[in-house]
Amino acid sequence: MKITAITAPGQKNVNEWVNRVAALCQPDEIHWCDGSVEENERLCGQMVESGTFIRLDPEKRPNSFCCRSDPDDVARVEDHTYICSLRKGDAGPTNNWREPRGMKRELMELFDGCMRGRTLYVIPFSMGPIGSPMAQIGVQVTDSPYVVVNMRLMTRIGKAVLERLGKGPFVPCLHTVGAPVQPGETDVPWPCNKKTKYIVHFPEERSIWSYGSGYGGNALLGKKCLALRIASVMAREEGWLAEHMLILGVESPEGKKTYVAAAFPSACGKTNFAMLIPPEPLNGWKITTVGDDIAWIKPGKDGRLHAINPEAGFFGVAPGTSVKSNPNAMASIEANTIFTNVALTPDGDVWWEGMTDEPPPELIDWRGEPWTRDCGRLAAHPNARFTAPASQCPCIDPQWENPKGVPISALVFGGRRSVTVPLVSQAFNWSHGVYLGATMGSEKTAAAAGSVGDVRNDPMAMLPFCGYHMGDYFNHWLNVGRNLPNPPRIFMVNWFRKGRDGKFLWPGFGENMRVLKWIVQRAHGRAYALECPLGWIPRYKDLDWTGLDDFPFERFEALMSVDRKLWMAEVHQHESFFLRLYDRLPKEFTSERELLISRLWRSPEVWHLASEIHE
Repeated sequence: MKITAITAPGQKNVNEWVNRVAALCQPDEIHWCDGSVEENERLCGQMVESGTFIRLDPEKRPNSFCCRSDPDDVARVEDHTYICSLRKGDAGPTNNWREPRGMKRELMELFDGCMRGRTLYVIPFSMGPIGSPMAQIGVQVTDSPYVVVNMRLMTRIGKAVLERLGKGPFVPCLHTVGAPVQPGETDVPWPCNKKTKYIVHFPEERSIWSYGSGYGGNALLGKKCLALRIASVMAREEGWLAEHMLILGVESPEGKKTYVAAAFPSACGKTNFAMLIPPEPLNGWKITTVGDDIAWIKPGKDGRLHAINPEAGFFGVAPGTSVKSNPNAMASIEANTIFTNVALTPDGDVWWEGMTDEPPPELIDWRGEPWTRDCGRLAAHPNARFTAPASQCPCIDPQWENPKGVPISALVFGGRRSVTVPLVSQAFNWSHGVYLGATMGSEKTAAAAGSVGDVRNDPMAMLPFCGYHMGDYFNHWLNVGRNLPNPPRIFMVNWFRKGRDGKFLWPGFGENMRVLKWIVQRAHGRAYALECPLGWIPRYKDLDWTGLDDFPFERFEALMSVDRKLWMAEVHQHESFFLRLYDRLPKEFTSERELLISRLWRSPEVWHLASEIHE
C-alpha cells in the first residue's frame, strides 16, 4: 500500500481511523488531500484521461468540466437511506430504520476489499468557516476523485482543517463507489454499484457510511448527510437548528440590512429566491446571498438567532436555470465549475432545458449520444447539476463567511400550491409559526384549475433530511423559540396560486421582492397587516406596486382569499399526517389545530379582503 502526501501529525484518532478503514477496504494507495490548486488540477487531469471528465472550452468556461454519471446513479436514493439509531422510536416513522449492529455487520461485509485497485482519498473538511464556533469538522474517506474535487468546491478542505481539528472530535464519513478493480480489469468512467446502494447514518456515534453511489448527496457526505441528518441530531442535543434553508440579506434604500432564512421544498424557486434581483422600480432595494440550501441557526448572546451557511459552494439543479430566471446563478457558473449530466454543445460548452428559449439544433446528450431538436428526449437529465464556488456569486453577502453568523429577523416557509394557500401571511406567534412550517405541503404535480391537487407533506422542507423523530423535531423547534427573548417573525408564502383560467396569479421571480419588502417591514414592526383566519396578511395598499400598476385589486384579492371548505380539507390532511407522529406530537399542535378550525368556522364561507379597505 502506497501512502502519498500528508498524514495527520499528532492526531492519533484520525490516523487510527484511517488505518482501520484502509485495512478493511484494501486500497492500492492512500492520498491525504491538501486542497491545493495543484492537487485539484492533477485530479481533474487524471479524470480527463480516464474519460470521467470532459474539459470544456477554456474561453467559454475556464477551468470547467462536464461529466456523465451512470444512468443508474443520477439522484439521491431515499429508499436506501437509513437512520440507525439505537432505538427504532428515535428514528420515527418518516425515516427508514435499521438496527445498528446488524447494519454494521452488513456494511463490513460490503466494505471488505471494496477499494482494491483504487486510491483511498482522505478529505479533512469543515462545514462552516474554519475556526467558527458554529462550524463542524468531518473527515471523509472515499475512493472517488470526483468526490474529492466536488468536496473542494462545496466545503473547506485540507491542512488548515486538520490544524484546526487538533485532537478534537470529528465526524467520520466513509464512502466507496462499491466497484473494486480486479487485476486485469479495465475501469469505467463512472464506477458505481448498480445493484447495491446504502446511505447510512449512526446518530449516536455521529458517523456516516455510504456504499455504491458516486452521485450528489449520496457521495458528498458533508451535504445532506452531515449538514442535515447528523447535524439535526447535534442541534437537538445542543440547542440549535440545522435546517434545509436559504439565507439572504435584504438591504433597504436607507442602507439597513435584514437577514431572512427560508425553507422551500424542491421545485419551489429556492435558489431563485436566494439570488433574487429586485425589479427596476424597486432598485433601491438590494438582495445578497449568504446561502442557497442549508442554514445552521444558533441562539446568540443578544437573544437573537444567528445563522451560517455551512457550505462553501452551490450544488444546484441546472435545468430551468437561465439568464432570465436566475442571472446571478448563471454568472456564478461561468468558470471553475463541474457540470454533471448536462448536454454538450459542438463548440465545447454546456446546455440544458430552459437555459435558452430555443435549444441548439444539435447536441451530445447526458448519456453521450447525439441529440437533435426533434428526437423526442431530454438533452440534460432533470436532476443535472452544477458545482461552483459560492465566492463567485455576484450577489454574495459580505458577511457570508462571518464566523459568528448573521442575525435572522424573519423565517419564511413556502410550498407549491395552486389553490388554498394565500400569497403571504404572518404567523400570530412562534407556536403558530412552527405549526405552519410543520403542516407545509407542496404539490407533486401541477394541479388542474379549481382542484386541490396531489399534495405531499414536507414539514419545514425537512422530511427527507431530519435525522430523528419528526415529533421530537417539532418539540425542539418550540423549545428554541421559548428560550428566545426576541425570536424571528415567521411567514408563509405561496408564489404558485392559480386563477380559474389555470394561469399563475402572481408573476413571481423578481416581483417576489414586493412581498419580501412587506415581510422585512413587518419583522421590524413598520408595516400594517389585517387579521385573517390564517394569520396576519397585507392589504392591497400595503404592498409596493411601483412599476406594476396594472396589477388589479381583484387579482390580489383572489391571491389572498381563504376558502373555508378547502381549508377544512387541509386541516384533515394535517391530522392524517400527525397521526403518524401521535406518540411524540407536541400538545401545542392540538391547540393550534383547534384554534384554526375555530377561526375558519367564525369566518365567511370564502374570506376575502373587503372592498372598503381598498384605497
